[in-house]
Amino acid sequence: MITLATSENSTILLHPHDNVAIARVPISTGSTVRGVVARTAIPAGHKIAVREIAAGADVIRYGQFIGRAKTRIEPGDHVHTHNLAFEELNLDYEFPSIDIPIPAPPADAPSFMGYARADGRVGTRNYIAVVAASNCAAHTAQLIADSYIGETLPENVDGVVAFPHGEGCGHSIGPDTTQLQRTLAGVLDHPNVSSAIILGLGCEVNQIDQYKGARLTGMTLQSSGGTRATVEAARKAIAQMIERAASEKRTTAPASKIVVGLNCGGSDSFSGITANPALGVCSDLIAQAGGTAVLAETTEIFGAEHLLIRRARNRAVGEKLLGFVKSYKQYLVRFGGSFDDNPTPGNKAGGLTTILEKSLGAAAKAGTSPLNDAVDYAERVATPGFVFMNTPGYDPVSLTGLAAGGCNLIAFTTGRGSAIGFPTIPVLKIASNSNIFGRMRDNMDVNAGKIGDGEGTVSAVGQEIFDLLLRVASGERTASERLGHHEFVPWRIGPVL
Repeated sequence: MITLATSENSTILLHPHDNVAIARVPISTGSTVRGVVARTAIPAGHKIAVREIAAGADVIRYGQFIGRAKTRIEPGDHVHTHNLAFEELNLDYEFPSIDIPIPAPPADAPSFMGYARADGRVGTRNYIAVVAASNCAAHTAQLIADSYIGETLPENVDGVVAFPHGEGCGHSIGPDTTQLQRTLAGVLDHPNVSSAIILGLGCEVNQIDQYKGARLTGMTLQSSGGTRATVEAARKAIAQMIERAASEKRTTAPASKIVVGLNCGGSDSFSGITANPALGVCSDLIAQAGGTAVLAETTEIFGAEHLLIRRARNRAVGEKLLGFVKSYKQYLVRFGGSFDDNPTPGNKAGGLTTILEKSLGAAAKAGTSPLNDAVDYAERVATPGFVFMNTPGYDPVSLTGLAAGGCNLIAFTTGRGSAIGFPTIPVLKIASNSNIFGRMRDNMDVNAGKIGDGEGTVSAVGQEIFDLLLRVASGERTASERLGHHEFVPWRIGPVL
């Protein structure tokens, strides 16, 4: 049940300095809220001016600049794309002057049941992966995985899954191919993967001999006799992999072995009020337990990066984060793009107007812990605590980078509704509002909307997410797993040749 709206609680003022409040429920024309009369209808999640804002003046939410008034805004006006403009600011970056040490994991940290790997990492699942080296092998990789549909696998084997994609040939040799190889290597050598096959056509740019590992088998269609023969050869190899995976058992592991990727998609204005702050509480709990929380999406920290740099454990980490933001801006400029192209029509319908507003809410997923490291796309995450990864905001590409970096869980917040998962990693869906939680119940795991409804607190929902992540790490299935979501999209940054 949503708490009955009154003139006192129908809006949310997030910071004393804010000149806009957020409509918790739809506000009708003429309604009085926070001492002002609504001059027009305000949809739920959208902004209402709580005092006059002069043309050209700052519009403030979260106590931070989110854009500039295009025209004079009267108290009670709806503030959105018609009267609020994006403007890029020259921010002052406060780099740390000291080096904050990374504490050892506590002796009394909570635990979960996972698959211990030889390199010290711990899996939350136990899959056999069939990874295509290129688009030319993608169909056959999928046929191999599909051949196990309906077969009963041993209890400790979560499945045989394919990683088809459209890359691997027609690339310029250099950073683009290096990034693809790093990405595929990361999903092959992953704690949630018991054994894997790397499958190529044989003549593509991305040759299979780039990949090596004790539990990795390489084969090509050209050397195996074509599609049907390759399926049969792969099944023979997988039979041995399944036997080995069946012998692997879950054992007790400390929460310090959790590496959770933090992502959001289909965000709305409530995302930065409910789901993202609650996930931030969970992220801090993970860091306190010696685990790792990895914030992604460079396009969705733009305008909030100065707040993250203040939290860097040393100047080098802060400079590295800023370097990713600057290089991403150069990348966008090459194509005539802007960070403010990021808010989608759905984001805007949900009340988000500029990328600055979206980023300030998105960054809340990272909680309050020190920023201990910043890594490039699909780079192996090896530092505990809060870490940032350079990825696009496009959900399947971002999730792929987090997975390749070694995340064994992913927590994903959404306000407009998102249906996405990953072949080998549980993706936990957290709804920012009760409406989307109810309408897309099959896709959602946690309702953070009860915070906005007045029936839950940020800290309580954060603890709920943390507890559920530990259960998921021990084998409980998420909605995306039950629905069979297997999205996998590597980030192609170069030209197609």
